[in-house]
Amino acid sequence: MVECRDGHSARRPRLAPLAAAVAMLLASEAHAEWRVVPAVTLTERYTDNFWLESNAQKRSNVISELTPTLALTGTGPRLTLNGTAQWRNFKYRDEQVRNTLDHSFEYALAGRATLADEFLYVDASATRAPSNISAFGPRVEDVPYLEANRTRVETWRISPYLERRFGPDASLTVRYARDRVSGSEVAGYAATSGDSVSANLVSGPAFGKLGWSLAHMRQQLDDSINGETSTQTTVGNLRYALTARLALTASAGYDRYEFDRLGGDTAGRNWSLGVDWAPSLRTRVNAALGRHFYGQTGQFSLMHRSRRTVWNLGYDDIVTTSREQFLLPAAIDTSAMLDRLFSTTIIDPAARQQAVAAYIRANGLPLSLADSINFLSNRYFRQKGFQGSMAFRLPRTSGLLALYDNERIALSNQQSDSALLGSQQRGLNDNVRQRGANASVNYRLNTRTSAVASASWSRSRSVTTDFDDLRRDFRIGLSRELSRHARATLDLRRSAGTRGVFGPAASPYQEHSISASLSAEL
Repeated sequence: MVECRDGHSARRPRLAPLAAAVAMLLASEAHAEWRVVPAVTLTERYTDNFWLESNAQKRSNVISELTPTLALTGTGPRLTLNGTAQWRNFKYRDEQVRNTLDHSFEYALAGRATLADEFLYVDASATRAPSNISAFGPRVEDVPYLEANRTRVETWRISPYLERRFGPDASLTVRYARDRVSGSEVAGYAATSGDSVSANLVSGPAFGKLGWSLAHMRQQLDDSINGETSTQTTVGNLRYALTARLALTASAGYDRYEFDRLGGDTAGRNWSLGVDWAPSLRTRVNAALGRHFYGQTGQFSLMHRSRRTVWNLGYDDIVTTSREQFLLPAAIDTSAMLDRLFSTTIIDPAARQQAVAAYIRANGLPLSLADSINFLSNRYFRQKGFQGSMAFRLPRTSGLLALYDNERIALSNQQSDSALLGSQQRGLNDNVRQRGANASVNYRLNTRTSAVASASWSRSRSVTTDFDDLRRDFRIGLSRELSRHARATLDLRRSAGTRGVFGPAASPYQEHSISASLSAEL
């Protein structure tokens, strides 16, 4: 057992699912091209409000952080593998601190292996990462050393699947997936194991202008709090090309969910009508309107790329859970978006990957752009979400802009969250609205030095309880490339917000901090 600063014991990282995923992937390819990049970062940070408390109660402190990291990539004819791991270690000038961490360990690993060409494949992934317990309170990304509103979420997923082509007529994919999600450091959040089977039959070029597909999915969840729940969806899709660039779309199907609902149906027919328009090779718009058993729904997506910009807009309306969101990839992946932006000037994929990684480090960017908080809940939700992002790159200036508007409306009853929220916060997660935006700009002063500025704003509101959490953050800094493998940064930051449910109601705070860091690849 490992002893945390507050005296509570914590289990050592459980790596069995990660090891199983790695073994399955490595067994399929002995001659892949491997790239392993160890690195270390040392950061010294002074803050005038260590616990993000009101001005009358705030206290200063100095935090020292040493973070070894490891990045792993493997590429071969039968295997692709990507992984990262980091061990964050914290020390404090004032040793008499409460509710803080000595260390945290995080990893993410994903890969795909070809077991039989054009027939049998397997996907596998495993993650361990900190997560916010609630949408209201201090956030992990702002104060990674505090225990308030923080837990550790672990996931793993293994999914073998078959792909079969029937000449130019159709292709069939049949997939099985086994996964698990657990929040091991917070009482009341269910550990869930899932088994799902899906099949997808898609038409080929033999059908000309008329495309079609049939899809079916069934998932069974074993929930430590709710018992067994299930999801079943069946849908048929049609696509008719009016021209080479414009097509009409339609879908019809049936959904069935088995969980304890607040009221109304949990099953019913669904349909949608839409349009798919690609006015150029760099622009695509997809939109649809329809209806499910839980009400009228819609979907929209726009992707556009020019020589110096990349744009993404999206809206969706779905039934989901917090555990499902932990298993999904980021909605707006920072690396993927920057890769598309850099592709116009850096042709080589390996060189572009290094340039993207260096840009993310220099600007202190998160792995995913502005997004709503995936707060912990054991309930099913209807989630209506909009996200937009834009990246640009000029000769000396580059930047990112991202915004979101997300609403979760609970469909299952409150009892499954009673141990997680407590009686005083009953109804907090019934209907939660989150909005936010962030922007960052990098100006290259010379070949080695860049100036960075970023600003963010977010608001979380519990519509049922009328609880509000508003926060603003502004940061300026300098980044200096000391050598090909070493970089130094200096940052000034001002933050303001409220303590949320982890402090006095609507208790406002302000924080000013300065940090300096040195990072090097080994």
